[in-house]
Parts: sequence; C-alpha cells; structure tokens
Amino acid sequence: MAHNHEHDHSHDHGDHSHTDGHHHHGVPNNYGSAFLIAIALNTAFVIIEFAYGFIANSTALMADAGHNLSDVLGLLLALGAAVLSRKTPSGRFTYGLRSTSIFAALANAMFLMLACGIIAWEAVHRFTQAHEVAGLTVTLVAGVGIVINGISAWLFVQGSKGDLNIRGAYLHMMADAAVSLGVALAGLVMMFTGWYWLDPIVSLLIVVVIVIGTWELLRQSMQLALSAIPENIDAAALEAYLRQCRGVTDIHDLHIWGMSTTESALTVHLVMPEGYPGDAFMDDIMCTLAERFSIQHSTLQVEQGTTDHFCVLHANAEIAHVH
Repeated sequence: MAHNHEHDHSHDHGDHSHTDGHHHHGVPNNYGSAFLIAIALNTAFVIIEFAYGFIANSTALMADAGHNLSDVLGLLLALGAAVLSRKTPSGRFTYGLRSTSIFAALANAMFLMLACGIIAWEAVHRFTQAHEVAGLTVTLVAGVGIVINGISAWLFVQGSKGDLNIRGAYLHMMADAAVSLGVALAGLVMMFTGWYWLDPIVSLLIVVVIVIGTWELLRQSMQLALSAIPENIDAAALEAYLRQCRGVTDIHDLHIWGMSTTESALTVHLVMPEGYPGDAFMDDIMCTLAERFSIQHSTLQVEQGTTDHFCVLHANAEIAHVH
C-alpha cells in the first residue's frame, strides 16, 4: 500500500513555538520596495561617481563605479528572483519558480567574485603607474557612497538572516560600503600626505575582506543549486525522528533538498507493516517536519514491507559504479 501526501502547511496548527534556531518561518518575502529603493539609489550613485571620477582623474572612483554597476545588476537579479519565487505553480512548473532565488544567490556571489577580480587587477596595475589623485573629491564622493550603500544594506538586514537571496543583496551593499570606506580613507590620507601608493594597497585589502565574506554565500548557493541538504536541517535528527514514529519499522529513500533559499522539501518511504495509519497521523508527522526541521513540503509514502522496494536513482548509481 502506498500513500503519497504533499502538504503545504498553509493552515494554522495552533500556537506552536519555534525554538530550534531556524529562520525559515516568518521571513518576509515582500522586499520589492526595498529592492526598488536600493536600485534607484545605487544607479544614481554610479552615474555621479563615474562622472566625478573622470573629473578628478581618479581611476579608483571609476573602478568603484563599475563595481557598483555590477551590484545594481545583482540587485535586479535578486528582485527578479524574489518576484518569480512567488509565482503560482503551473501545470509544467508544479513547484512554481521558487528555485530562481537559488540561481540569483549563486549569480550574486559570482558577480561579487568577478568584481573583486577587476578591483584587484586595477590595484596591481596602479602600483606600477601611480599618479596624483584629487584626494578631497575622492573622499567626499566615497563618503556619499558609504551613506547610500549603508542605507541600502539596512533595507535588507532583517531578511538576510533567513533568505540566501536577500543575504546576497545585503552582502552586495555591505561590500560596496566597505569599498567606499576604504576609498574615502585612502583619499583622506593621500590628500594630506601625497602617499598615492595607499590607494592600491587599501583596494587589495578590501578585496580580501569581500572574498572572505562572499565565499560562504557562493558555497551555500552552489550546494542548494546541486540539491544538497540545506545546512540548517539536521538530517540525522530528522531520520531518527521518522524511525521512532509509532508503527514505523524502517525508512528508506530519504531525500531532502532546498526548493528555494527559504523553503525545503522531503520525500521518504515509511515501512509500516500494519498499513496506512490515517490522515491525522500523517498530518502530525508533516507538521512536526515543518516546525522542528523546516521542511515546508513533504511527501510520505507508506509501505507494508511485503516486497523489495528500491530507489531508481540509487539503483542507477550502483550500476554506474559497477561499470
């Protein structure tokens, strides 16, 4: 006997507390206005920064403007993913377009790494071709960048705790603020000392900080793109819970993956010799999976253990290993 049951947990299960430290529940997904404000602010700043960089003969400002332009594109990607992830499932896309948030987070991480490469290249190039920089102009424009990027990061700080896509946008803005701070400090010192070699050194230090902060986003988004178990889910504890459920003698073909940057799914076969235990029993299991383990979509298949069931995915993997 098989029972396939998918549950979206859209109804209320009572006053349950969430004390397991997961942040998937209750994370707001309506960051449209925040994205639009950040995109507008940063687009205006890119134009201003590039213009003043040209006027002040500052390649640092113009390079930072290019970096900010890549972040505007990243914000547009994240906004598009946030909108698409709320699309109603259709006949072909039965889970909707939730996974676009994963791709956006991955693209944002790759954009940041690319921007770091460009900044590092420019910094190394300036070691051999140092030239006078209008320090006051650089400091003032970079100071404006700190304010704009700081405000933009603040718009996403709350959502960054539970949504990898929002976290990508947040890291973009924080990285921009860090770059602007470094440029402002370098401009200030150069203005009074004429130590123009400080500019490339500060740029390289900023690149190191950004890469360290972005590596985790790149790693997590890559794992989600490859359908790995989300890091906030304790797979061992989840399996132990299923095995101790009343009437369950064994489980197999347990699969857990991230559907988006905020939602996870699970499929599993439960061996129950006494047969299907009833809808209420199954609903209780799925409610626990949602609340304790952040599994928003679960499919449970009940078997009595009278035949040898196997997973086609695992069988194909074993065949490939033999050959």
